[in-house]
Amino acid sequence: MANLARLLRLVHLEGPLSRAVLTARTGLNRSTIGDLVAELAGAGLVLEQDPDPSGSVGRPSPLVAADPAVAVVAANPEVDALTVAAVGFDRRIRARVRIDRDELLSPDETADLVAAQVAQWREGELTGIRIIAAGLAVPGTVRAADGLVRIAPHLQWKDAAVGRLVEQATGLPTIVGNDANMGAVAEHLFGAARGADDVIYLNGGASGIGGGIIIDGMLVSGAGGYAGEFGQSRPAVSDPADRLSTGATLEDEVSRRRLLAAVGLHSGDEAGLASAMAASDAPALAEEIARQRRILATALANVVNALNPTVVVLGGFLATLAAQNLPELVADVRAQSVPSAWEGLEIRPATLADDRLLIGAAEAAFGALLRDPLAVIPR
Repeated sequence: MANLARLLRLVHLEGPLSRAVLTARTGLNRSTIGDLVAELAGAGLVLEQDPDPSGSVGRPSPLVAADPAVAVVAANPEVDALTVAAVGFDRRIRARVRIDRDELLSPDETADLVAAQVAQWREGELTGIRIIAAGLAVPGTVRAADGLVRIAPHLQWKDAAVGRLVEQATGLPTIVGNDANMGAVAEHLFGAARGADDVIYLNGGASGIGGGIIIDGMLVSGAGGYAGEFGQSRPAVSDPADRLSTGATLEDEVSRRRLLAAVGLHSGDEAGLASAMAASDAPALAEEIARQRRILATALANVVNALNPTVVVLGGFLATLAAQNLPELVADVRAQSVPSAWEGLEIRPATLADDRLLIGAAEAAFGALLRDPLAVIPR
């Protein structure tokens, strides 16, 4: 079973690979690889594709690929919307919908909306697709042991068993995790931090700022699962005029809501906010952007000094803030960092854009399949 899981994980994470590459990567012989591929194909988890013959000498080996007909549901409840997607085992988003909300979602409403969307897809565009699990990326602290949302303050959830509710409503095994942790995993495996072992990810969303920590290639969740709440830190400021109020947290000071207000919007997704910021020449917006960037730079320097990562990834509206002038932000962080901690460090915007949390939630939902393929989908 370990070899099946190892091979399946390779084609899931890296995309289509030839049998020759799989033989080299695993150290198994060609015959064993052939048997494993046949077993996984028989379970409907992989398929073999014709290779690209260009540049090849001799007869090219078929490519083994994750079967896109296997999928999971990924959902991200936020204060202004619920986003639901169907993500294929090949990592492609097969379907996606954003359900805007004027009122806060309850855990029960979240479960009902996810279930209704899954039912609609199964009767429509995803007919014939095997949906095997669900993953929820929640902006709050989530207990690692059982997925209980201890508190999602902006959603006003407390001790919410939303995973159990979604599982009951959909019939799908459901994994719940902190949204920033899931974004960190997605960017580490497939995005801006791919190939880096020590990564700090900061996610800026409608509910505030969360973070994910990856050390030696592994997500660090803390004793209960609550590590990475950078948004709750109290940042230092070099200019007292920058601080909005005494005791304000990082997510109070560096705020998507304040940026939306500065461009005259009540709500909107990240792309809409970025477009509105780019189109505006209002002095008040420029001042707010500059203020938030100064505070963000200090907060990032504190993270660099404490954790010594090789890559810092900024997602959501934090990526939009950084994009205003990334070299300047990098210089401001560097000026406040310990020189030795800065060596080799890069600050990068997330590359998975609005998909980052959904891909992270999907990866969590695929976890059981990747650990023991035939236990999830028997022969």
